[in-house]
Amino acid sequence: RFLHVRLTPVLASNCAGPYAVGYPSHLCIEHGDAYHRGMKPSVVIIGAGSMGLILAEGLVRGGWRASDLQLVAHRGERATEVERLTGIPTSLDAGSAVQGRDVVVLAVKPKDIQAVCAAILPQLSTEQIVLSIAAGVPLSVYQSLLPDSPVIRSMPNTPAAVDEGMTAFCAPPGTSDQVLKRAEIVLEAMGQTIYLSEDLMDAVTAVSGSGPAYIFLLAEALTEAAIREGLPHHAAEKLVLQTIRGAGLLAQTSDKSAFRLRAEVTSPGGTTSAALHVLENSGFRTMIEDAVRAAAQRSRELGATAVALSTESE
Repeated sequence: RFLHVRLTPVLASNCAGPYAVGYPSHLCIEHGDAYHRGMKPSVVIIGAGSMGLILAEGLVRGGWRASDLQLVAHRGERATEVERLTGIPTSLDAGSAVQGRDVVVLAVKPKDIQAVCAAILPQLSTEQIVLSIAAGVPLSVYQSLLPDSPVIRSMPNTPAAVDEGMTAFCAPPGTSDQVLKRAEIVLEAMGQTIYLSEDLMDAVTAVSGSGPAYIFLLAEALTEAAIREGLPHHAAEKLVLQTIRGAGLLAQTSDKSAFRLRAEVTSPGGTTSAALHVLENSGFRTMIEDAVRAAAQRSRELGATAVALSTESE
């Protein structure tokens, strides 16, 4: 179980195995599923910001042809730049871009969801899947704005840029197996996936969605501390980044818990023990809990705002 192993492709007739835990039975993908035999859904990504481009580039690396992809940017100069960088056709008209595409990805800011949905609604068919990666916007908003479309809500993160993303996704009750599988195939282009109920998505946003920033902050602080201890910058950075990478890989591949792995590297009276004593006494755990709580609360606030805006438009 290395970092590049995805959580979801259970290519068997049952859901046995550690990666199937918590998955609905319809996500246990059979060998006979056409999309897992090589057919890839065509995709339009509305939004050419960082996550939109990360998904687009992941799809290309995953074997999608440029002709099966479309990007939509907000400004003409951005569209020109994106098409030059990616080789993917990029337009300004979301309405026309969605026509004939299997999956419509909404990769815009939450405040822009209402306008984008209004623009694409007249062109959507009931067979097209709407897959949102907008933080905090609940499924009820999409069901209100796009009442006849199957919708999926997801929360990816930025390590998707190197195919090591973590994306949680959810769908309304009764969503068909085909819709879930097709959306999952698109999300797998960014890394690992996990299916969860929607009531957990704010916590997901706070943990894996915002989580990379916590790790980057740790890397910054540890590098700065290393430099203050006399290490040159290049050495400090290499030591820190490889330590974070190695510790993450060890935690993921080991059968031992994080608690046990920490205990094994902490000798009584040793250097690690001295460092951890400072962290624990400084309220390290409490700070992490407070940070996650703040992010989850902000996700709930964004969702409430999105619901209010969609209600006003009715």
